[in-house]
Amino acid sequence: MIVNVWFALLQTQTPGLPEHRVSDIFRPLATPGTAEKNIALLTLAITGAIFIVVGGLIAFTIWRFRRKPDDNSRQEPAQVYGSNQIEVAWTVIPILIVFVLIGVSARVIAGVQNASPPPSMLKVRLIGHQWWWEVQYPDYGFVTANEIHVPITSESKTATYLQLESLDVIHSFWVPQLAGKTDLIPNRVNYMWIDPQEPGIYLGNCAEYCGTQHANMLLRVVAEPKADFGQWVAEEQKPAATDGRVAEGKAAFESLACVNCHTVKGTPSIGKFGPDLTHLMSRQTLASGVLTNTPQHLRAWVNDPQEIKPGCLMPSMKLTDRPLDQVVSYLESLN
Repeated sequence: MIVNVWFALLQTQTPGLPEHRVSDIFRPLATPGTAEKNIALLTLAITGAIFIVVGGLIAFTIWRFRRKPDDNSRQEPAQVYGSNQIEVAWTVIPILIVFVLIGVSARVIAGVQNASPPPSMLKVRLIGHQWWWEVQYPDYGFVTANEIHVPITSESKTATYLQLESLDVIHSFWVPQLAGKTDLIPNRVNYMWIDPQEPGIYLGNCAEYCGTQHANMLLRVVAEPKADFGQWVAEEQKPAATDGRVAEGKAAFESLACVNCHTVKGTPSIGKFGPDLTHLMSRQTLASGVLTNTPQHLRAWVNDPQEIKPGCLMPSMKLTDRPLDQVVSYLESLN
């Protein structure tokens, strides 16, 4: 089932935005990713050259000193007991290679981690939960989940600085085409930055084993033109949509324990344990990327989350058909 869901997930695409379905670290589209790609290529080139030299010498030795068909001698060949030149070479050359790699790595790490923020900077606070991502935009005053919307840097000259935290165990943020992995550690704040150059949907995931559903703790970075990002921010800042046609569903939702875990801005639902649902239907996925966000998947998720994501912390409410339909209808109105 998971394979089928993942395949379907990769086929979804937001109109107007290309989706980078293959998270290729060798096709970076942001400055940190490019720097890390270059050092990876340098390391591969050096280690590849070492492999070719060592492997070539071994192959040559095997061929050159093999026993000939007409050689009936049982005498061992002349033995070499030491060579100062060879010993100096295989000591000094590896040390130089190691120092080169250390120096280049230190320079890249410092360049990525200590980069000065540009005059225009988007701040995002990312909090890891078992097993989903809480995404806060402190300068704009709203919270979303599992999708990070950012403006493309090539147009807005705005880099995105991420404040990384964890509420429970160690998680790790990784979007391969944008930057390397950075851990989210309880009681510690880490930082990283990204500056996507092209609009698109960049797929990422948690890269640190964090429990049963670690493999299904997925995320997306949606990089979009500045105007589209501004429009998305304006929509997210609005309170939850009010639709009189789903008044029964709203009442049913607020009568359940859902309000203790979820926030719906502008309503009595102010729970902080689960994702903010204020604009649930504007997101592309459910359950941190496990399902595409469709009415059918939403109903299945509300009906029994444990069937779809075993071990997740959202319980099944054991609703009968009518209240289930009412709650789902209300959630579908949250655009």
